[in-house]
Amino acid sequence: MRLFLHELKAEQRLYWRSREAAFFTFLFPILLYVLVSAFYTGEIEGRPAGRVLLAGLLGYGAATTTFAGIAIFLVVRRENGILKRLRATPLPPVVYISALLASTLLVFAAEAVAMVLLARFAYHVGIPDRLGSLALALLLGAAAFTALGIALTAAIRSAEGASAVVNLIVLPMAFLSGSFGPTRHYPHVLRALAEALPLTYLIRLVRGAVVFGEPIWERPTAVAVVAVWGLIGLALSLWAFRWEPTETG
Repeated sequence: MRLFLHELKAEQRLYWRSREAAFFTFLFPILLYVLVSAFYTGEIEGRPAGRVLLAGLLGYGAATTTFAGIAIFLVVRRENGILKRLRATPLPPVVYISALLASTLLVFAAEAVAMVLLARFAYHVGIPDRLGSLALALLLGAAAFTALGIALTAAIRSAEGASAVVNLIVLPMAFLSGSFGPTRHYPHVLRALAEALPLTYLIRLVRGAVVFGEPIWERPTAVAVVAVWGLIGLALSLWAFRWEPTETG
C-alpha cells in the first residue's frame, strides 16, 4: 500500500505539471460545456438544455480523460523507454499500472464534480437527484474506457501519432453519440453506427440519472453494453499490452 500511494502521488504530480495533459483531458470538456451551452438554450427534446448537455459532456469527459488520456500517456512512456526501464526497478508492474489508473480516475472524478458545480452555479442546473446512480454510471464508463484505452496502445506504434489516432476515434464517437447535442436529425446510417458505440450507452446512463432522475438499474441494456465493451478492452489489454518500444528506427 505504501508503494501504491507513493506512486499515486508521483502520477498526480506528473499529470498536473503537464499543462497540455491538464488542458486537453481536464479543462477541455469543461470549456466545451460552456461553448455548447451558448448554442443551446431553453429545451432540448422537451428537457432543460443545460441538463441534457451536462449529461453528454460528462460522457465525453469520461472518454477524453480515461480512454484518450491513458492511451496517450502509456504510448509516450512506452516509446520513450520509460515502461521498459520501470520493469527493471523494484516497483511491481501491477502497482505502477494500478497507481496510473487510480490517478486517471481521480482526475476524472474532479472533472465531473467541477462540471456539475459549473452547471449548478453558472447555468442554474440543479444537482442531480440520483447522485449515486450518476457516480456508478460514470465509474462504469470510466473503467470501460480505461480498459479500451490500454488496449488501443497496441495499435499505436509511435508517440508522435498517439494524439492523432486517439482524436480520430474520440471526436467522431462523441459527435455520433450525442455528446454535443441531439442526434435525431443525423442520417439513419450514422444513427445506426452510434448504436454500436460504448459512449452512446454511457451517455444514456448518465442522461437517465441527470435528466430523468432514473436509477441506473432502470437501463440494464445500457449497463450491459458498457460492461461488455469494458470486458473486451480488458481482454485485449491482457493479450496485447507491451512494455517495450515498438519503433526500432
